[in-house]
Formats: sequence, C-alpha cells, structure tokens
Amino acid sequence: MNKITNDIYYIGVNDHQVDLFEGQYDVPNGMAYNSYIIVDEKTAVFDTVDGNFTDEWLDNITEVLADRTPDYIIVQHMEPDHSANLMNFLRKYPNTTVVGNAKTFGMIENFFEELTIANKLEVKEGEKLSLGKHELSFVFAPMVHWPEVMFTYDSKDKVLFSADAFGKFGALDVEEDWACEARRYYFGIVGKYGVQVQGVLKKAAALDIQTICPLHGPILKENLGYYLGLYNTWSSYGVESEGVFIAYTSVYGNTKKAAELLKEKLEAKGCPKVAIADLAREDMAESVEDAFRYGKLVIATTTYNADIFPFMKHFILDLTERNYQNRTIGIIENGSWAATAAKVVKSMFEKSKNITFTDTTVSVKSAVKAANIAEIEALADELMK
Repeated sequence: MNKITNDIYYIGVNDHQVDLFEGQYDVPNGMAYNSYIIVDEKTAVFDTVDGNFTDEWLDNITEVLADRTPDYIIVQHMEPDHSANLMNFLRKYPNTTVVGNAKTFGMIENFFEELTIANKLEVKEGEKLSLGKHELSFVFAPMVHWPEVMFTYDSKDKVLFSADAFGKFGALDVEEDWACEARRYYFGIVGKYGVQVQGVLKKAAALDIQTICPLHGPILKENLGYYLGLYNTWSSYGVESEGVFIAYTSVYGNTKKAAELLKEKLEAKGCPKVAIADLAREDMAESVEDAFRYGKLVIATTTYNADIFPFMKHFILDLTERNYQNRTIGIIENGSWAATAAKVVKSMFEKSKNITFTDTTVSVKSAVKAANIAEIEALADELMK
C-alpha cells in the first residue's frame, strides 16, 4: 500500500469503467475514489469508495491492518462515490465506531434504511479525537459541496483530509496537469458555493498544513500555496488568466465566421489569450471552466424560436447557476428577420453580480457584412481596454 507518512496509508481505488462522473461529466482518464487509514494505538479509516469497488477496497484495508479491526471510520462526505460501502464495511467490522456529525447521521439513515450502527460518535466543529500520537480535529465545511461535509486535520503529521475540496477528475494511474481537471471539477461541482469555500479556506489558514489528502485526485505535498491560491481565486470569482473566451453556437456557419473573425482581431491586437469553443461540439464543462478562468467572455449566438440556440441557453444557465460574476461580456447576435438573441442573453444575466456588458453589440443579419466587420473591430478594441 502507498504510504503517505509513516502512519498514514492510501487505500483508494482507480475507476476506468466510469464514462460520466455524476452522470454528466466526461472523464476520459477515469476517476479516483480516495480512502485513507491512520495506524496508531487506535486506527481510523477515512471514507469508503464507490460501490463498484467493494472487494478491492476491503482488501486494501486488510493489507494494511491484517487481522486488526479498525477502531473508527470517519465519514467526511455522504455522496455515494464515498459512502456507498459503509454498510459493507460494517458487515465486516460491526464494532467499529462510525464518526460523523449530526447531518452525517441523518443522511446515513436516508441512504441505508436497514443499517444499524452499534457504535457511533457524533462530533461537533472543532472537537478532537485522539488515536494515540495522532490527534484529529474536525473542521466543518457545510455546502462544500453538501451540507454534512467536514474536513479532518491531523496535528501530528500536519495533514488535512479535505473531502471533495482540492479534488480533480482523473484516475491516479494517469499523468496529467492538475489545474486543468481540478478547475473543471471545481466549477462544475463546487462552483456555486464560493462563499462557503472562502469560509473554510479561512479556517484552513489557521492550520499548519503540509499535506492535503482529498477524496479525488492526487495527494498534494509540494507547493501547497499554488493550490490554495487557485482555490482562493476560483472561490472569490476572481480572474485566473487575462484573456477572452469566445463561446459560440452557429447553425450554418455565419455566426461561427463572426466569432472566428473576432478571435483573429483580438490576437492581432495582442490579446494575451483568446480561447474559443463551439458549444455544440465541445465539452460543456470545459467551456464553463474557461468562462470562469478568463476575465472577459463573448457570447455569439443565433436567435432561435424567438429565444437563443439551445446549447447557448444551456451554457448560460450553467454559468448563472454557479454564481458567475465579476466579468465583462460582449455579445454577437445573429437573426435573419427578428434578432432577439442579445436581449435574451442580457436578461439571463439580470440576477448575476458585477456583470458589465460591452457598449458594442455585433448584430449580424444572416451573414457577416462590411458593417459587421466594423462592429467586430470596435468590439475587439473595447475588449482590449
């Protein structure tokens, strides 16, 4: 088993069977469901794994503990990719004490109607649990991203067990850049709860953390300031990268032409980064990620049934549901007889905070014409300010 410190072991699993995580996120490199054990005078298991990996996970526990029975199982998060094996675990280890908070135990009853827990320990914020040399304290993280979530801090090895925070898509046996898939994971799954993430980051700042053990993705040991800094930027809805993201939908290619022309003009004017996506063909979660990454967004879409094209509507709803804010938005609309796209787009952001629309709106009537090229030039100039 992989040792994280002298007493802490990794006992998680890699899932290459899953095609869509949470039924919606494409995971070409699979998914990791992380679980950990601290071996001390008493032993503590941190979370279970997805229900498809019962035997592998229980075997991992046996490999570390041999005939020893775990004293505690700490339930930090009740989402089924982490809690599904709780009943199977207690069938094997019926006397192990289940550690959770009041909301945890309410959810256990919801998920496992027939489960009887022989020993349970209900903890409150800041309470401590001694395993011997290792003293654990519980840091509540409600709505990051479920209400029962809590982190656990081990003061001996200075390890923060961070539940879903600092997680990413991808199995651990695949090498890939952390930030890209952590960003897509964060904005897809946690993005709505920036205020709550900011709150728990403030709690974490009071701790001496040398290792972060999340429930997805790699264990983080080096350059923790980088990861904490990105989480601070993401959760405060700040700008991570200067640049413009152009998101478009196009039926016959004319709106696409306008979007690509804007990209060319921005690049010619020295824009540090211009990203572009056809929302009908590219992963929607990737596009949501880019909208939050860059400081400026351009929405290029056709009028469709006196509304906007369905993929664009889906995209904007994904943004507003995740509290999209603090951004500049430009609009390119297309309509052959009654263009309403710009009006609809602006109405969809009415409840969003600190959204500034550019003065220039490009309005294409069927095909891009000389007047539109001038409008696109003006929009590029405005975005470059």
